[in-house]
Amino acid sequence: MNFFSHMGRYSCLLKKVFSKPEKFSIYYRRTIKEIDNLGINSIGIVAIISLFMGAVITIQTAYNTENPFLPDYLIGLTARDTLLLEFSSTIVCLILAGKVGSNIASEIGTMRVTEQIDALEVMGVNSASFLILPKVIGFVFIIPFLVVISMFIGIVGGMLAGSISNTISVHDYVYGIQYAFMPFYVIYALIKSLFFAFIITTVSSYSGYFVSGGALEVGKASTRAVVNSSVLILLFDLLLTQFLLG
Repeated sequence: MNFFSHMGRYSCLLKKVFSKPEKFSIYYRRTIKEIDNLGINSIGIVAIISLFMGAVITIQTAYNTENPFLPDYLIGLTARDTLLLEFSSTIVCLILAGKVGSNIASEIGTMRVTEQIDALEVMGVNSASFLILPKVIGFVFIIPFLVVISMFIGIVGGMLAGSISNTISVHDYVYGIQYAFMPFYVIYALIKSLFFAFIITTVSSYSGYFVSGGALEVGKASTRAVVNSSVLILLFDLLLTQFLLG
């Protein structure tokens, strides 16, 4: 299939996904379950990645700004802006594309090859909306919280790394974090994360929903979901950066 065929089928799938739900109570329970499954269960990996990202950014910035004419607080300022503008939104979502995206694609793909989706269709259930909509709503809802957690832990990780390695004092680091702070950077990161969450859930669901074959095809669909989601995240990162900051 070519690009336009995939785009047409993807658009038709989204139309089915966002059609009016049959029973809101069922969708509400499934959405809460997906928030826990896709979002809450991802806090651990987000925290670990953010801690080390903040530490590495701080130490690398310190080693690359060893100049007596540059104030030490620039290290904290650079770490803050790097985390807020790019790492806590784009990099974290790229990691989650691997964890969440492969999870969604393999789950829906397995349901397709075991004919569970066909059974839902026979019973008159809109399978696309029933299976995919709670995942989209749940992950889009929880992703801003994960990004804020990533920002906080990343900044704390940078402060700990700078203090332990004696590259910057806590006072200078905190001053750098506060210096010329622009609240819009946080809003910018949250807006990006909403787009990325939508891409991860819908693209991964698309890959799994149209699987045909057996277990081997499910594995291929899972890999395809991660690759396609990652490429689209980077593309939209460029477009949103130009649109929001240009």
